[in-house]
Amino acid sequence: MKKSEIARSIILGGAAGLVLAVVFAAGFLVRDLTQAQPVRAEGSNYAYPLLGEVQRIIDQVYLRPQPDATQRDYGAIRGMLAVLGDGNTFFIEPPVARSEADVLAGTYGGIGVLLRRDELGQFLLAPYPDSPALAAGIVDGDVLLAINGTPVQPTDQQDAVDQQLRGEVKAGSGVEITIRSVNEEKTLFILFDVINVPSVLWRVLAEDERIGYIQILRFTNRTPDELKTAVAELKAQGIAASVVDMRNNTGGLLDESIQVAGQFFDGGVIAYEKSKGDERTFEAPAGGVLADLPLVVLVNNRTASAAEIVAGAIQSRGRGILIGQKTYGKGTVQQIYTLSDGSSIHVTSAEWFTPSRAPLDGVGLEPDIAMIPAEDGRDVESGEALHHLQSLLSRQETTP
Repeated sequence: MKKSEIARSIILGGAAGLVLAVVFAAGFLVRDLTQAQPVRAEGSNYAYPLLGEVQRIIDQVYLRPQPDATQRDYGAIRGMLAVLGDGNTFFIEPPVARSEADVLAGTYGGIGVLLRRDELGQFLLAPYPDSPALAAGIVDGDVLLAINGTPVQPTDQQDAVDQQLRGEVKAGSGVEITIRSVNEEKTLFILFDVINVPSVLWRVLAEDERIGYIQILRFTNRTPDELKTAVAELKAQGIAASVVDMRNNTGGLLDESIQVAGQFFDGGVIAYEKSKGDERTFEAPAGGVLADLPLVVLVNNRTASAAEIVAGAIQSRGRGILIGQKTYGKGTVQQIYTLSDGSSIHVTSAEWFTPSRAPLDGVGLEPDIAMIPAEDGRDVESGEALHHLQSLLSRQETTP
């Protein structure tokens, strides 16, 4: 081979090698440029490179249509919160988040009555203030006999009966009920209306007018004032003891529950709150409106959260006894953060302890008098509370 041809071959080979090298290097460069960039939450220092990498792969090869970006965001948020292993830290989409305020407000369509059972299993009615039921003449203690012509049986589920007394508020919508009031039976058609459910209901017990009954349904911003009104009216009627019913009370606003708990004491510790690196002590003010009366608290397995704080303070300090079933055991505090699109997250931020520093979360409260719920729905717990307070009042009356 001539020297000129050899030189040309070397030059061509070098050029080809250079081109290959450039292409090879470009491949790495393109790969680096297209590699998933870290997904970084706005305003934070947390990056999630694998999340972006996975999304890029899905975009390239996934066979079927993907959910929209918002739904993928929601899925990632749920996964992020799930790995914390805390069932009380969770994500809520916008429609449900908006309804949380309605839950605490207690608004629904219906006739506005509270159902309860007596010891015989009969359904008794208690009308809410300013309700269609009250306007129709329903009085506390009326017995519900039939709904729309169908007899109500003691074996019926209470929730199912209650739902029949609710409905959409529109022209002419309502329900026909048959009741027994004192010794008279009558049938009424009552129109549905928007019902604003109170958080506290009260009455003097028909079985013993010395005893007042107060039911705290939930803790809202109205609850402390409603409790004070209840106690003032009951004391004006001469009660000497009280039953506080917090069965099925799943909690609500914590600041309001602390205010309520304070009404059962004349000062002293209500609860301790431990958060990240901090501890707070909550104390009752002097002269609570219910600090001077013998007390029984009714609880069950749906008594939770803020209701357990109140019941735990009463039991821990020996202010009264608990009757019923072991409580749910939710002793943590959640802060609610509203996100930019109206969704929200509940984040566990603190834990509650009773005045004796006993934990509530995952433990619950053991009642002083444990009772098995009656299978037929009879309210045996209220009967036991009545007998306990009657015995206590009798001993007080015979003690010099």
